[in-house]
Amino acid sequence: MAPTIQQLIRHGNPDPESVEELLAESSFPLVEGPRVTFVFHGEADAVFLQHWIYGLPSSQAFTRLGSSELWYLVLELPEKSRVEYKIDVVRDGEHEWMRDPLNPRLAHDPFGANSVCHSSGYMPPEWTMADPEARPGTLDEIEVESAAFASQRRVLLYLPARFRRSRRYPLLIVHDGDDFLRFASLKVVLDNLIHRQEIAAMVVALAIPGERLVEYGASEEHARFIIDELLPDLEQELPLDERPATRGLMGASFGAVASLATAWLHPGAFGNLFLHSGSFAFTDIGEQRRGPVFDPVVRFVNAFRERPGHPCQRIFMTCGIYESLIYENRSLFPLLQQTGVELKYVEARDGHNWENWRDRLREGLSWLYPGPLWMVYE
Repeated sequence: MAPTIQQLIRHGNPDPESVEELLAESSFPLVEGPRVTFVFHGEADAVFLQHWIYGLPSSQAFTRLGSSELWYLVLELPEKSRVEYKIDVVRDGEHEWMRDPLNPRLAHDPFGANSVCHSSGYMPPEWTMADPEARPGTLDEIEVESAAFASQRRVLLYLPARFRRSRRYPLLIVHDGDDFLRFASLKVVLDNLIHRQEIAAMVVALAIPGERLVEYGASEEHARFIIDELLPDLEQELPLDERPATRGLMGASFGAVASLATAWLHPGAFGNLFLHSGSFAFTDIGEQRRGPVFDPVVRFVNAFRERPGHPCQRIFMTCGIYESLIYENRSLFPLLQQTGVELKYVEARDGHNWENWRDRLREGLSWLYPGPLWMVYE
């Protein structure tokens, strides 16, 4: 039987054979209740864990085990936590950030991939995985002529299985739609939840931005594109339900800002908002320290906080407790309550990343667009 990491730590200077047995017969990181042990094996002068848990120092030092090449770090993580990380290995004064060589579990994003730690009790939701019994919807691509942006804009269209032009469908417009497809398994989730009748069969327009941080920073041009260009094109081409209560906007981070800003600038156009980890920076009670790219966002959120109005009927908000935006999202929640909007707010033990947003899709979509299975009144 292979030795445990605790036995090796107690030994203080394990022999190479014991280390090799541990590495061969263990899965990393080692999860034992609330204790998670990260392990690195290799030549190094120092090793650090680089993580994205707001409130903790982002760089945590490993301890070398005696004179061996085994390094370890023990952290306490609450149950059902999910943490993305990299390992920083220092050799001859040079830092090399790498994915954990001992951990095959990865999460991808537009910048590459990170290693992933699942604490006790977390499992990727089974409804995020392809179900062979679920009939797949289709994906098509259209181009929308945009005077607001003086260009053509690509939009992907998801049409549900059994799509019929004789029916009328709810509509969801998704900011960063291509990234939701690639990194948050959105098509698989839609196929599964529609098949299970947990959400209504719907049309989903997956918008693809140009200059994302400019367009999604509460720009009036983007709102005009959604309201005056994309929406009329979709209405002309597809059998959509005309009631605002059946129409929604979804986005994460800056995409959440774009969703709320569009609804605020054009109240009544959309009944539903799904806001993931919104970058809702404001300065009416403190200085903005996130950089100039946030300046337009700050102007919008400050104005919204002063006069929120009634942007829509229902809002589902979510944020990870390990991300720095948790304060802004918690601050926005009571303000939205005062507007009379029907509101649901959910926090998760996760960070600012696509799999966090993926894991919230079922609860949010089934609340905003309930299918026959969930046609109940709370």
